[in-house]
Amino acid sequence: MGNKINLLDRLRLGLAVSVAKGITFGVRSLNLGAASVLPGAIARKLEPQSLRLLTQQVKKGVILIAGTNGKTTTSLLLCEILQNQGYRIAHNSTGANLENGLVTALTESANAVGGLDVDYAILEVDENIVPKVLAPIQPQAILCLNLFRDQLDRYGEVDSISKRWTKAISANSPNTTVIPNADDPTLSYLGQQLSQKVVFFGLNEPEKYLPEIPHAVDSIYCPHCGHSLDYEGVYLSHLGEFDCPKCGFHRSQPALDSSKWSQVLVGLYNKYNTLAAATVAQELGIPETTIKETIKNFQAAFGRAEELQIDGKKVRILLSKNPVGTNETIRVVTESQDTTTLLVLNDRVQDGEDVSWIWDIDTEPLVQRGGTLIVSGDRVYDLALRLQYSETSLISKATLIVEPELKQAIAIALEKTPVNETLHILPTYTAMLDIRETLTGKKIR
Repeated sequence: MGNKINLLDRLRLGLAVSVAKGITFGVRSLNLGAASVLPGAIARKLEPQSLRLLTQQVKKGVILIAGTNGKTTTSLLLCEILQNQGYRIAHNSTGANLENGLVTALTESANAVGGLDVDYAILEVDENIVPKVLAPIQPQAILCLNLFRDQLDRYGEVDSISKRWTKAISANSPNTTVIPNADDPTLSYLGQQLSQKVVFFGLNEPEKYLPEIPHAVDSIYCPHCGHSLDYEGVYLSHLGEFDCPKCGFHRSQPALDSSKWSQVLVGLYNKYNTLAAATVAQELGIPETTIKETIKNFQAAFGRAEELQIDGKKVRILLSKNPVGTNETIRVVTESQDTTTLLVLNDRVQDGEDVSWIWDIDTEPLVQRGGTLIVSGDRVYDLALRLQYSETSLISKATLIVEPELKQAIAIALEKTPVNETLHILPTYTAMLDIRETLTGKKIR
């Protein structure tokens, strides 16, 4: 990494970066948003090779973080670990993870003429564009968190994504280190097929197995022969300890003993995020003491188990954008003693316009435990219907309040939350942005 750029490319890149920086300044000065995408889009118009020219200047290497759930939390944690070790980092911290967002983040870290003086670039990448960005970026490490169904109208099933990933990563540099999730059959198999160095992460804590495989499960069949996998146990969705009785395919061995690591934030899914970041950090030579101290003091990314104090009451926002993620945020709620939950469902482009996934959520435990459930969002009535179908008797244990107007729904939820409890808010992505703007007065866009 850290390669020199020829003069002509340098001039074009310098123009693209300076214009992008001007757009960023203008958008933020006028309070029009975070300017996380538009500057990169303009930069790529002026210099189509912006992504390659910027990332090849990174001194120690680029780390790509891909997967359906957990990218933002994991990348932020890894970024803080490396910064605490004294490294300079470029990072798409806003979560804009398509090409324009990546270029925007890199231009922001570059100087006015396109020079990028950083040790590492940590880039969370939308799972659908991994094959498109590997060639120009040539990452030092690729972290593969998980693959779940997410926005089927855009991406399709997980098998098609995993096949594209395998083909693209196989063709990447032999010097790339790949860190897949050992507990995800699709990614465990992917790692076993690669010629590059592969290091796995995963859990080894059987006491945390679910009592049964949940409804929202994607990959319970062997990725090699198609036979049903035998599970010793599952932690969430299809992630767990497995093997194939027909062809012998089995779960890979994680590098770290998960029982010896505390987790960042609430929810078992955040234990995976913690182990993923820690495994990458150890591969980069970061001392274990630095990693564990960073984990101990880590704060949530916006909307990802983020906690706020609003009107003297505690609010926890748990992004819930697909079946697996929502099942896990529901698990966080049902394992708490809190009795008020606000669920918000939108169907905008960033959320995915197909909301049929809500019928794959296990909402029954949330409804049957009782308490107050407030629903809102663009598809409020779809969500209310799903919760009503979760009732198992004529007498519902939960009080359901349907409020299409989001600000009013938030006000009701805060009013219904006892002073000694936490209001849990489970929103889709755009709903989370709207909620944060309402609660804090600040835009994320």
